[in-house]
Amino acid sequence: VRRALRQLGNDIRDARRRRSLTAAVVAERAFTSRPTLKRIEAGDHAVSMGIYAAVLHALGMLEGLAKLASPEQDA
Repeated sequence: VRRALRQLGNDIRDARRRRSLTAAVVAERAFTSRPTLKRIEAGDHAVSMGIYAAVLHALGMLEGLAKLASPEQDA
């Protein structure tokens, strides 16, 4: 689980950088703090799923989260 969250955090950080967004901007759009965003980008398992979702939404990536456990994805 921790390895998967670290990968998710890395992917979120990379997505933010690809969009040329600062941590401050993404944190503001996600209604969270920069330290919390830093914890997400590190894959901190103690951060709530709701905050992860808010950050994904701020990056325009929330749809992917909604499909994670969908029946279509469940082989």
